[in-house]
Amino acid sequence: MLRALEIRDMLIIDRLDLGFQPGLNVLTGETGAGKSILLDSLGFVLGWRGRAELVRAGAKQGEVTAVFDLSPDHAAHAVLEDLGLPGGDELILRRINTVDGRKTGWANDRRVSGEVLRRLSETLIELHGQHDDRGLLNPKGHRAILDVYGRLDSARARVRAAWSDQSAARKALSEAQEALDAVRAEEDFLRHAVDELVKLSPQAGEESQLDTRRRMMQSAEKIRDDISQASAALGYEGAEGAMSSAMRWLEGVAGKAEGQLDAPLESLTRAMAELDEAAQGVADCLEQLAFNPAELEEAEERLFAIRGLARKHQVLPDDLAALAEKLTARLEALDAGDARIADLEAAVKQAEAGYDAAAAALTQARTDAAARLDAAVAGELAPLKMERAVFVTELGEAPEGPDGRDAVQFAVATNPGAPSGPLNKIASGGELSRFLLALKVCLSQERDGGLTMIFDEIDRGVGGSTADAVGRRLKALAEGGQVLVVTHSPQVAALGAHHWRVAKRVQEGMTLSEVVPLSADEREVEVARMLAGDTITPEARAAARALLG
Repeated sequence: MLRALEIRDMLIIDRLDLGFQPGLNVLTGETGAGKSILLDSLGFVLGWRGRAELVRAGAKQGEVTAVFDLSPDHAAHAVLEDLGLPGGDELILRRINTVDGRKTGWANDRRVSGEVLRRLSETLIELHGQHDDRGLLNPKGHRAILDVYGRLDSARARVRAAWSDQSAARKALSEAQEALDAVRAEEDFLRHAVDELVKLSPQAGEESQLDTRRRMMQSAEKIRDDISQASAALGYEGAEGAMSSAMRWLEGVAGKAEGQLDAPLESLTRAMAELDEAAQGVADCLEQLAFNPAELEEAEERLFAIRGLARKHQVLPDDLAALAEKLTARLEALDAGDARIADLEAAVKQAEAGYDAAAAALTQARTDAAARLDAAVAGELAPLKMERAVFVTELGEAPEGPDGRDAVQFAVATNPGAPSGPLNKIASGGELSRFLLALKVCLSQERDGGLTMIFDEIDRGVGGSTADAVGRRLKALAEGGQVLVVTHSPQVAALGAHHWRVAKRVQEGMTLSEVVPLSADEREVEVARMLAGDTITPEARAAARALLG
């Protein structure tokens, strides 16, 4: 509920403090007195887009503060929590507009953007201005109105989830088909490349091993003779034999040398072990150098094949094995592609069936809600002196989407026997206002509470008993909530629980607007003025007293 509105230096308002109450609040005044400025100021603090220049002439900045009381289950709490803003049972919105056009807003003393204010406003205020009922003429909004009335959030959420699943399944199928088509375009290359790689079967590190082996075999002939001579010199016919003979001679006389030969014999023993190890290493080298000439040819052919394949695929020789795995996997994916496409097509059909079922259920729910809404609006039209008018919610087909595949349009027939047609072609301005009011009364019975509803001259184009009927529906709409009405109708004004008069005054040559709460006697005078004009007659006052009851 809007509890207070404070305005400083906005347009022709210098300072204004208003305290609103639950129930039906009415604001009256002559045309041009500044009633629309109140709505402009409220829209400004709520972040709505409006007039570009709002600061009062001569002031440096304009400021508006709105205070709302929030019930524990008010929808604004969720928005505040989602935005990380302070909560509580009171919400204070404040916004400043400097003379150079800069705007700054706060929510509970936390600085926020205009977008945040607008998001909060959706849970706080519902405004129906002099031209806002034109939204009834736009079928794009009719489906949303029907869904609100029918409380179809859950059904619509199921459709949106099914639409998301269907879109995801179709996207997966499309991407898989594109990928498969791309692979098929290079199928011949893949099969040839994989065949080459599998036949060659290169291994990581093999290229360097082959190169080393090839170079060794190429140089083997040049070094083998020298190594063989060295091997012979180390063998029994050479150093080994000489050292063995020396050890035998020394061992034969060591017992008579009084220990003088012990150390030389130990050294010879160690030397024999080292000599044996050296001889074995040389022998191993000779064995490695022993090769079949065909082996060199084979090594060169494989080495050149590996290097050629690496150049062909523009990779390092050591990366050929990984490339083989990669291309083999792509080929396997190609071979399994048809089966995967079949699985994805089945998933698409399943998702489409899910969407069809959810959309059909939503269509049925909308059909049922449309019948209830038509009956409810008919019940509201009678008190509004349109008992012979017919309101019809027409459902048709629309392209499928996340909100289903239903087109919704409100049609009316204002005269008995006349065919129904779109609102903008059938209903007059006054009739449009009453259709809007009837819809709002019906919707208020279905929606969650907490919104302050504002009607700006909803009663235009009607008078007499019809205006009285409009006022009574507004009063009923305000029960248990809060409704603000800007009106020129004395019948509507007389039914308000709280009444303010908007007037102009001239102060030091400057025109200013003021809003004054009215006492019971002042209300009588104001209603009489609305009935009679500038000259208030006793008859007008009597009529005003009768309206005020």
